[in-house]
Amino acid sequence: MSEGSDNPLFLKLMNDEYFFLDPAHTDPKRIKKEREIARELKKTPWWKEKIRPGLCAHCGLKFKPEDLTMDHVVPLARGGTSSKSNLVPACKECNAQKKLSTPVDLLFAQLEREKS
Repeated sequence: MSEGSDNPLFLKLMNDEYFFLDPAHTDPKRIKKEREIARELKKTPWWKEKIRPGLCAHCGLKFKPEDLTMDHVVPLARGGTSSKSNLVPACKECNAQKKLSTPVDLLFAQLEREKS
């Protein structure tokens, strides 16, 4: 795809999941800016208070606060931002498994599994 194209990208993950990626969301400058914002938020009392209980927002298990990662609920590549309302503590395993999924994607996947 050429730079500046209005065509959406589709990213295929290994397990046959496809994600719609808008070029405006995947712009490297935007991603870099959002990651810088996230790094700054990690240093704030707000984030330290978020991780203090040590709970992963996805699986609910308890971890040492320093073992939790910052997860964008709506991934940056799918239009998410590094805002307090879009950031949650997550264990490394949940964050890695989530990849580019949103809560809606995960809910639909769960419903599909329950149907079968």
